[in-house]
Amino acid sequence: MTIIRKARMEDAEAIHSIIKDSTKNAMVLPRSRASVYNHLRDFFVAETDDGRVVGCCALAISWDCLAEVRSMVVIPDERGSNLGGRMVEACIQEARDLGVCEVFVLTNIEAFFAKQGFVVTDKNILPQKVWADCINCPLFPDCDEIPMIMKL
Repeated sequence: MTIIRKARMEDAEAIHSIIKDSTKNAMVLPRSRASVYNHLRDFFVAETDDGRVVGCCALAISWDCLAEVRSMVVIPDERGSNLGGRMVEACIQEARDLGVCEVFVLTNIEAFFAKQGFVVTDKNILPQKVWADCINCPLFPDCDEIPMIMKL
């Protein structure tokens, strides 16, 4: 059985590798190894019985009462097993525990996040601080990601 748990130091290299492999087909934005280490506390991982990390997902606090689910990836061999949904649920629960009011995501997989309870929103309602990350994106300013939000 695969478990969802908070990331630990020994998971950083696997997280970086999973994200790096997924950026090849534009599923998520790239993250440097340093960024993974700097934000390790944000991450949850999916770990198999044999100790392999087969997925990751992060909850990043953005602003007062607002957080973002980001870097959600499941390796291809494990897709369809609801690991992504379980990791997003873990992020949502952590957001609730922290007192976050709304969680958003920028995604190309609208149907997946709609199934998790997110709804499409106008990116202009998100605070300017949120978009500070976008300036570094290779797709800026022609972002093709869909902003979605969930009220908690």
